[in-house]
Amino acid sequence: MSPGPGPRDEDPAGRDPGLQPERTRLAWRRTTLSGAVVAVLGVKAALHGGASATGALVCALCCGLWLGFLGMAHHRIRALSSGTPPPALAPRHATAAVLCAVAMAACAAVLVV
Repeated sequence: MSPGPGPRDEDPAGRDPGLQPERTRLAWRRTTLSGAVVAVLGVKAALHGGASATGALVCALCCGLWLGFLGMAHHRIRALSSGTPPPALAPRHATAAVLCAVAMAACAAVLVV
């Protein structure tokens, strides 16, 4: 005698994701906000004590990386905000987001040192 369909037998496309997409969307927003803080602190560090060519270049690179990350995050936030279940994050987008975040951290470290 079978107990009937259980949670494991349900179609994955018909699952109720609950608040997970909203929590993930908010996490993307917090991450972009911290990236904005890093970019602003980078500009401040580059301009502190006079602007050098290297400092300005690293600062511009940091700001460009932040804009790239912001674009990727905005795309993901829109996908998570739609009424349908969001698609999985593509590996190339995840890799690009990680590389932007690591490169921004490296630029911030160069500006601090």
